[in-house]
Amino acid sequence: MPYVYAAMWVVVGLILIFRMSRENRVFYALGAFFLLLGGWWFASAALTANPFTGVWGWVLRGFTAAALVLACVVYYKESKKSVDSPGDKPSGQDKK
Repeated sequence: MPYVYAAMWVVVGLILIFRMSRENRVFYALGAFFLLLGGWWFASAALTANPFTGVWGWVLRGFTAAALVLACVVYYKESKKSVDSPGDKPSGQDKK
């Protein structure tokens, strides 16, 4: 079953890189994170040591936190940009 998770994370990473990167360049970084996550799960399945515990577990948590912060910052900027765009205002409210 761990190999299925590893393959799933790799597929998600490839989809983000090759399909979603047309939408925004942040998906390159997020796709790379999911490829890293797939490698991490593969290492967990293939090795006798558990890379989710100890120092390596904290390294993974650091990468995960960085990816989450990056995704949240980009989401906030994109949502702010869509709210502030002049095309979204109704025609009668332009003169305030």
